[in-house]
Amino acid sequence: MWTGPNRAVEPGWAQPEPAPVEPTWTEPIRPPAPPHQPTNRDLVAGALLKRPRRAPDAGWRAAVHRISGGVINPGQSGEDLRQQALVERINQPIRGDYRIAFLSLKGGVGKTTTTVGLGSTFASLRGDQVIAVDANPDMGTLATRVPLQTASTVRDLLADAPNLHRYSDVRRHTSQAESRLEVLASEQDPAMSEAFSEADYRSVIDILQVYYNIILTDCGTGIMHSAMNGVLQLANSLVLVSSPAIDGARSAAATLDWLQHHGYGHLVERTVVVISSARPGASTIDLDELSRHFLARCRAVQVVPFDEHLAEGAQIDLNLLRPATRRAFVELAAMVADDFPASSGRHAVAEWS
Repeated sequence: MWTGPNRAVEPGWAQPEPAPVEPTWTEPIRPPAPPHQPTNRDLVAGALLKRPRRAPDAGWRAAVHRISGGVINPGQSGEDLRQQALVERINQPIRGDYRIAFLSLKGGVGKTTTTVGLGSTFASLRGDQVIAVDANPDMGTLATRVPLQTASTVRDLLADAPNLHRYSDVRRHTSQAESRLEVLASEQDPAMSEAFSEADYRSVIDILQVYYNIILTDCGTGIMHSAMNGVLQLANSLVLVSSPAIDGARSAAATLDWLQHHGYGHLVERTVVVISSARPGASTIDLDELSRHFLARCRAVQVVPFDEHLAEGAQIDLNLLRPATRRAFVELAAMVADDFPASSGRHAVAEWS
């Protein structure tokens, strides 16, 4: 007797034998992976930093819109409109690629921090590719400010040049932050980094300009280093970083003097000066007067306030910055981006043979 899905089997009828189950292939048992050996990078990025992630403050307008279920829309505030205008400036189109060199003759003023902050701002607000290159001959720390994804350096990229045919080939040599900013690390062997020459730097840029729209170069403090000639000749603009102190301002002014006297006056005119506050508390320097001093020679000046997250010297996450600091980087990005349209019709690269 046939039994449907809802009928019980009547007594006396034998159940059919179940079909034999074919043996299934299983993955071979693999030995467990060896435990991760902690490194100095793990210690700095993990064990030493204990702070809650700061959630972005959307403001009362967003709260009213959310609580009302979208019925009440208070509209955009004046701050919202100013932010929108800044983002529109940042997203101005670039023809080809745009190269920014970060300079400072004095160490410890926040040059590398500014490089990552500005690069991360560009990468998070634009849809194209942004990369920062560490050209510091003294074991630069740029790569320590983003999550480590590769041990490759500029030297490895150059050695792999014959095999670079697409973006993914180059991406194997870079590490990427949450903001989408990519970083190409410098050589950590002092002997090899010191040998990083102008020709090497030009070869690196020849590779990167095919795949990236914005290329930032974090330079060392030695302006006479071999690669600096190539950095300056290939740059579209400069970001000169100074501290809000007398010695920092004098070093920055001396850098502008050197550039002016060595044939780079066109870069002085397109320089944006960043006054980076590396210490908490109010400065005894008149920042307005200091800004006016640099504005008489350069295109723009931006003050970046002290921020505990930046002072950690570890990986930089834009979400952990204070609102005033993040806004300062957005304003800085807009200032730099104002030069994008002008650079489209300008051949800033000097002839080299």
